[in-house]
Amino acid sequence: MAASIEDVAARAGVSVATVSRALRGLPNVAPTTRGRVLEAAQVLDYVTNPTASRLAVGRTFTIGMVVPLFTQWFFTQVVAGAEAVLATAGYDVLLYNVSGADGRRRFLDRMPFRKRVDGIIVVDLPLAEDERVTLAGLGTPVVTVGLVTCHFPSVSIDNVAAATTATRHLVNLGHERLALISGVPDDPLRFTAPVDRRTGWRQVLVEKGLDTPMELDVPGHFSLAGGAEAMGQLLALDDPPTGVFAESDEMAIGAMKAARELGARVPGDVSIVGFDDHDVAEFFGLTTVAQPVRQQGAVAAEMLLKALAAGAADTPDRVVLPTRLRVRSTTGSVRPSRRERDLAARA
Repeated sequence: MAASIEDVAARAGVSVATVSRALRGLPNVAPTTRGRVLEAAQVLDYVTNPTASRLAVGRTFTIGMVVPLFTQWFFTQVVAGAEAVLATAGYDVLLYNVSGADGRRRFLDRMPFRKRVDGIIVVDLPLAEDERVTLAGLGTPVVTVGLVTCHFPSVSIDNVAAATTATRHLVNLGHERLALISGVPDDPLRFTAPVDRRTGWRQVLVEKGLDTPMELDVPGHFSLAGGAEAMGQLLALDDPPTGVFAESDEMAIGAMKAARELGARVPGDVSIVGFDDHDVAEFFGLTTVAQPVRQQGAVAAEMLLKALAAGAADTPDRVVLPTRLRVRSTTGSVRPSRRERDLAARA
């Protein structure tokens, strides 16, 4: 008959819960105690039963991650960063994809993670005050990525500052007619990052006394096709921009493709700056604001594990990770526009 976890506990002279923690490599087990448990398990040829171990310590060893738009690059990278940390600590990840306003409402009404997970990571999902209170009332540790609130610990970047860095780069190159390729108009999920990035772009233009006409703020829907369509609209203007800040690299790459297909040189006729430092950004030579996407997921997971080890979350902490501008080949000094070159040639 196969040995049970109770047999290991009896031989090592410890509780079943201690055996479970020792065999899973979890903290708060003395080295000598862990040694006795491992020796007892080896002598008895004990094979761990994951379900029994989890029940013994009153935990599921599963972390829930609430992720909108899971197929988009940013969210997949955050999940990958968190999962790597959690797997090392012996935790599984249960994903809940919140797609659209209806999916968000269903999640918040049903709270499907209730009693199924030990902690929750909410990735960049805006929550109303009453929704935050409901989530906090579950009694389960919560950490947020992107969303900053007094209710939960959070990890984020400063999107306003990062956008001002991108826009100042273009201004410092001499560009004065600057466009923005933004996110989704009337966004049902009310993401804050696009709003903050627009704020940073506009702040620099106002600071420099530059125009901010509505025609230079075009939605790109955070997609390659959307970025291409937006650039087409911008280049069709009587006075097209010489510099473009796209709120994501995917939109920036789409804009690059459209510009070149329309005969505009990048950066000769139009300079383009993206945001994220996507895996393919360097391949395209894209100047971009790099944010540590995977690190945001990893830090969130570490914060959640800390809360679980303490038995309860401390006063919510906020971790703000740095961003940096990576200058590549899609930005350059302002040059005479095609219209100006044509006029000069006719003179």
